[in-house]
Amino acid sequence: MSYTAPVKDMLFSIRHLAGIDEISKIPGFEDAGYDTAQAVLEECAKFNQDVVAPLNWEGDKNPSFHNGSGVSTTPGFKQAYAQFTQGGWQSLQHPAGYGGQGLPKVIGAACGEILNSANMSFALCPMLTDGAIEALLTAGSDDMKAKYLEKLISGEWTGTMNLTEPQAGSDLAAVRTRAEPQADGTYKIFGTKIYITYGEHDMAENIVHLVLARVQGAPEGVKGISLFVCPKFLVNPDGSLGARNDVHCVSIEHKMGIKASPTAVLQYGDGTAASIADSAGPGAVGYLVGEENRGLEYMFIMMNAARYAVGVQGISIAERAYQKAVQYARDRVQSRPVDGSLPKAGPIIHHPDVRRMLMTMRAYTEGCRAMATVAAAAYDAAHHHPDAQVRQDNQAFYEFMVPLVKGYSTEMSIDVASLGVQVHGGMGFIEETGAAQYYRDAKILTIYEGTTAIQANDLVGRKTARDGGRTAQALAAQIQATEAQLLAGDAHAQAVARRLAAARQAFLDVVGFVCAGSKSSPNAVFAGSVPYLMLAGNLMAGWQMARALLAAQDLLASGEGAQWGTPFLQAKITTARFYADHILSKAPGQRDAIVEGADSVTDMALEAF
Repeated sequence: MSYTAPVKDMLFSIRHLAGIDEISKIPGFEDAGYDTAQAVLEECAKFNQDVVAPLNWEGDKNPSFHNGSGVSTTPGFKQAYAQFTQGGWQSLQHPAGYGGQGLPKVIGAACGEILNSANMSFALCPMLTDGAIEALLTAGSDDMKAKYLEKLISGEWTGTMNLTEPQAGSDLAAVRTRAEPQADGTYKIFGTKIYITYGEHDMAENIVHLVLARVQGAPEGVKGISLFVCPKFLVNPDGSLGARNDVHCVSIEHKMGIKASPTAVLQYGDGTAASIADSAGPGAVGYLVGEENRGLEYMFIMMNAARYAVGVQGISIAERAYQKAVQYARDRVQSRPVDGSLPKAGPIIHHPDVRRMLMTMRAYTEGCRAMATVAAAAYDAAHHHPDAQVRQDNQAFYEFMVPLVKGYSTEMSIDVASLGVQVHGGMGFIEETGAAQYYRDAKILTIYEGTTAIQANDLVGRKTARDGGRTAQALAAQIQATEAQLLAGDAHAQAVARRLAAARQAFLDVVGFVCAGSKSSPNAVFAGSVPYLMLAGNLMAGWQMARALLAAQDLLASGEGAQWGTPFLQAKITTARFYADHILSKAPGQRDAIVEGADSVTDMALEAF
């Protein structure tokens, strides 16, 4: 069950694909160059390998439970969380003005992958806190920031996001939780929220809930939703904790995976004597974030941060499943190799199909890691670069990439985790090997923070049709420039260039189809929305793998690759070639299904299902 953080691969992507040396030239990031990235990642790896990863299987066997008055987390989680906060890991990429370390996202995202690979159930608590911090930084008042941010950034307090209700899943227009204005400027919150990750737990002294609710008289639909801070314990003027707020966990869900992460049903202001016996009175006290009726706008700040982070979770669970499968394939002896290279039965890693499965797992994981790393670098430039045009260009790139990082990386994680079970054979179906846990844990990633279909709708509507495909076409032009570099290289590079060119053309065909039909033939376009997302994610990950191949070849040719080592660089070239031959090669078929296959999706009479 051991885990070794892939620090070398992360650092390779950070330096040669994301351009950490350029990021460190941005004002405020001068001390965040490659050496800093290496030091931080190595320390992060050590902490997570030694402290957090050993709790992963324990959490699956002995998950959080609701004990009537609160929630007890898996044995060991509370102590590990204390070490996590003492080590400053919550504060990595948050502003120094509130006690953060101010590191770029490109470093923070890599640390996030390590934490999630070590223990995704545990990592969900800091991830939701990150989202709450982002929302308050953007929309919170000065008083609100002063009251909450330092405690959240230190990890002393944790954060949640409260959107979903029993009748309102992805359709937030159906939110019914109500907020009643009070004479003192506060609000009383009444309603039920479900699927609240770490909505109740015993690891921190306070939990800061960010809650969507409707103020009385607000417009119907999403335009009438406001955002409120509703802490578990009210905060006194001096920053100390006061009375218990009237928000309570009434149950936690029993889930397929991420079992150690308590997913709470929270009741706000039920007004019963039992719920308010130790509280400030009936109705949960809430504080308006920003302006009334702009809550969804603010919550999307939190959701965009969370969507990228969930994509990283997909990469993390794929990495863990891959490592487990490689370990098993090296140890499991069964059948003589088909080429007769061994005189008797040997480890199954000698079998060509096992190697195909392992290479698929590796290529998907490295491709998505490279894509997410480059996207994180774009975020850093978009938010901190002194040149306005550079900020604008990188913002457009990052926004285009978020649904791909979230949608493609999480869908691939299910495929990779499934292959991990397959490599184990029958033992993969037995819980004691641990392979099944990764498969179960991965499934939620395509659902929460917006399903894959919601990411695809975003890609079609906001990221492609809205600007007439200009951002997509600009990306295709950059990819074409990479093809030209590949064509000047050796046979491996030229083979990748051909696959990349075919995938790019397939992508452009689909972009044209989407832009031409999004208004006139919406059913046809949205019938292929998820396949479009998968094609686009495939292309962007394949593009980064092609760039990685070029970088590895340049380092080998120049003799400057000593810090990576020849075996690592050769493996990178081989993995990139595999990605092109076996994964990127799917793009033309994906294009045909989207452009030519819409009718067969929508023609079936509804009563025939």
